[in-house]
Amino acid sequence: MGDGDEVPAWRRRTAGESRLAATAAVIAIIALQVVLPDRFLPEPEWLLPGLEGLLLVVVLVANPVRIDREEKWFRWLGLLLVGLLSVATAYSADRLVAGLIDGTLSDDPARLLGSGGAVWLTNVVVFGLGYWEFDRGGPAARAYARKPLPDFMFVQMQNPDLASADWEPQFMDYLYLSFTNATAFSPTDVMPMSRWAKAMMMVQSAISLILAALVIARAINVLH
Repeated sequence: MGDGDEVPAWRRRTAGESRLAATAAVIAIIALQVVLPDRFLPEPEWLLPGLEGLLLVVVLVANPVRIDREEKWFRWLGLLLVGLLSVATAYSADRLVAGLIDGTLSDDPARLLGSGGAVWLTNVVVFGLGYWEFDRGGPAARAYARKPLPDFMFVQMQNPDLASADWEPQFMDYLYLSFTNATAFSPTDVMPMSRWAKAMMMVQSAISLILAALVIARAINVLH
């Protein structure tokens, strides 16, 4: 076994992560935005989904298969896409909370839970993209092993014997982190190491708790 093989994949140069999973996540978020009632997006309702779709196309054309480009403009393009998705999600969450508090949302429990669930799910995926985009400088920087210190400590990093030699965190790992943080309201098996990571997880837990509590309470109230 060569010296390079003895170093875990997440700490050495690799081929770069496939773009497929992250692209599917962005498409799913845009689709959820389109099917949500108009009140959950700023006017004109097509603007944010249209800009997000346009940026996604540019990103795919520039780097369609594996994420291994480190140009600054490309990095900023990815951050801008995540930023637009975050703005749209934050607006939807705000409109949902406001509608639940003032009672202007539908009195149909199924529709209420459907809209609330869609906003909650969008929030999970967007935070997963955020964790994925910022951890150790982003997917391209991770492929080149630019930063040795992780922002998120996965189990496989602490116990390399539990994973194959070529294991490294990919988008699905960050989506899992986001989902468990949104449901357990605390870290589970992935530990935040940097302060920004702890702050992001804290904000996500707070948003998820508020959304879940208000949506469930409103649905129960309507049923009674």
